[in-house]
Amino acid sequence: MPPLNPLLILLGLTVAISAYAWSNQDLMNSWILDPYQMNRRGGQWYRFLTSGFLHADIAHLAFNMITFYSFGGIVLTFFAQQFGDSSGLLLFLLLYLGGIVVSDLPTYFRHRHDSGYRSLGASGGVSSILFASIMLLPVSEHGGIRIFLIPIDIQPFLFGFLYLAYSYYMGRRRGDNINHDAHFYGALYGVLLTVALMPDVLPNFVQQIRDYSGQLLNF
Repeated sequence: MPPLNPLLILLGLTVAISAYAWSNQDLMNSWILDPYQMNRRGGQWYRFLTSGFLHADIAHLAFNMITFYSFGGIVLTFFAQQFGDSSGLLLFLLLYLGGIVVSDLPTYFRHRHDSGYRSLGASGGVSSILFASIMLLPVSEHGGIRIFLIPIDIQPFLFGFLYLAYSYYMGRRRGDNINHDAHFYGALYGVLLTVALMPDVLPNFVQQIRDYSGQLLNF
C-alpha cells in the first residue's frame, strides 16, 4: 500500500474544515484569528493555527490550496532528499504550520486593540511553501510553469513577485477577513527557514537568477 501523501492530507483537512465552517458559525467564530479577544482574555492562542484552516469563500480556498499543492511537492521532495523522509516531513510541517502561526504574529500585535478586526486563511503557510520552493528552484529548466488558468508559462521567481504584488494590492483594499499581509511575513519566514536549514540554497538561488538573466540578454 503506497504511503499517504502529506500534501493531500493537509489539503483535504483544510478543504473539509473550511467548508464545514461556512455552515457552522460557532466554529468560524471560535477558530478565526481575533486579536482583540485573544488579548482581552489572555489566551486562545490556538487561533494562530486554527485560523489557517478557515477560508472566506471558495475562491480564497482554491487560490491557496492550488498554490500549496503546486509548490509543496518541490519543497517536500528537497527536504526528504536532504534530511530523510521522516525529518524532511517534520521540517516541511514546521515550514507550513509555522508559517501560518509566525505570519499572524505581526497582525496580532497590530490589531490586538481593534475589536472589529478578524482574519482567516492559510496565506502565511502557503506563502512560506511558495517562497521556499522559489529559493530551491527559482528557474524552471522547461521554460517555466503554468499556474491556474494563466495561458502562458512563467518562471517561479517571477510568479513570486506577482504573488506579492497581488497581496499588497489586496491588503491595501481590505474589506474582507483575508489576512493578505500574512503573505509577506510568510514569505520572509519561508526564505529565512529554508536558508537556515540549507545555507547553500542562497548562493545557488543567486546563480540561477544570474544565468537566467544572462540568457535573456543574449537572446
